[in-house]
Amino acid sequence: MLYRTMPKNGDQLSALGFGCMRLPMQDGHIDEPRAIAQIRQTIDSGINYLDTAWPYHNGESEPLLGKALLDGYRDKVRIATKLPSWLIRSREDMDRYLNAQLEKLQTDHIDYYLLHTLDEQLWNRLAALGAKDFLDTAKKDGRIRNAGFSFHGLPQDFAPIVDGYAWDFCQIQYNYLDEEFQAGTRGLKYAAAKGLGVVVMEPLRGGNLAAPTPPAAIAAIWGESETRRSPVEWALRWVWNHPEVTVVLSGMNEENHIAENLRIADEALPDSLTDSELALVRRAGATYKELMQVGCTGCAYCMPCPAGVHIPKCFDMFNKLSMFGDPQTVKAFYLSTVSGAVTGSAPGFASQCVACGECLEKCPQGINIPEVMARAADALEDDNMQEQLKAVAARFTRGL
Repeated sequence: MLYRTMPKNGDQLSALGFGCMRLPMQDGHIDEPRAIAQIRQTIDSGINYLDTAWPYHNGESEPLLGKALLDGYRDKVRIATKLPSWLIRSREDMDRYLNAQLEKLQTDHIDYYLLHTLDEQLWNRLAALGAKDFLDTAKKDGRIRNAGFSFHGLPQDFAPIVDGYAWDFCQIQYNYLDEEFQAGTRGLKYAAAKGLGVVVMEPLRGGNLAAPTPPAAIAAIWGESETRRSPVEWALRWVWNHPEVTVVLSGMNEENHIAENLRIADEALPDSLTDSELALVRRAGATYKELMQVGCTGCAYCMPCPAGVHIPKCFDMFNKLSMFGDPQTVKAFYLSTVSGAVTGSAPGFASQCVACGECLEKCPQGINIPEVMARAADALEDDNMQEQLKAVAARFTRGL
């Protein structure tokens, strides 16, 4: 296992982190014996960073991780978990949730504690409720060791949040399709320049970039390489090639996936891809983007929408559907992303578009937003949406 240094504290963290959001399931719940065996196997193999959160597996993830770290395993690892930001209504709530998480995880401290799913609006609300004092106090009394945030906002939201507190680290979505999405490459470099460790989530775009049988055009590009690599290895190596990245999270739930990821993590040094290999990855990314339904870059110049539509998020989900298929998964992400169930904000569904046209002059890509939004609504929303929305809301609104 290769290790990378967390800049502010010198921690030697495994380049591969275990994400506890997609643990093996049985009968609608975590398959505890199998999940615990997998977690302990990865720790025995060198992984020392494990990431969970309050809503993962409908609240089952944190207690499961606490059980997995009994019998001496807690001392071998760093735990990361997250304050459920969207459920916070007061400064007191912050302490209540943190204390409950300590109990769930059967530990007296969280090594890496994040404010979950921040964007500009949510960060401003939490800051107004006293989040900075909460983090300072929790660090001082030893309940948390390092303070960070996970980011799910627009590109322009990122730097102000980085500059808004003395963070130790951050967590961003990053892969070879998302160089300009959310924090993107600019955000990665900005955070690193500020001395923050950077934990990367979704290096495989929810597993989409790891498909053993990618689209034919993508497979043809990988086939040009003198070095044979699986799609997952190309994707992971591309992220690890960035020296600014500290840890890459993978939600592993199959034993063969764990073995492959461990092998790659033992070899993927920063700046190890050649220029010709990086050119292949750029071509693969460009080819995926040709499969997109809409050329939205997520710049959000079209926002705010008078009807409340979250235009960039709707288009991102529409593109995911066209690039990767898997409508059930994409629609679930669509609902959790635009319904407001996670952030506590107003919904921004594609079907809310009234074709007022106010966005048309603002879009630097010249996209006919109302016309494409109508197609996005047809593709992403169906008669069962309200029932699906209830399930999504149940996952993210289960409080203390």
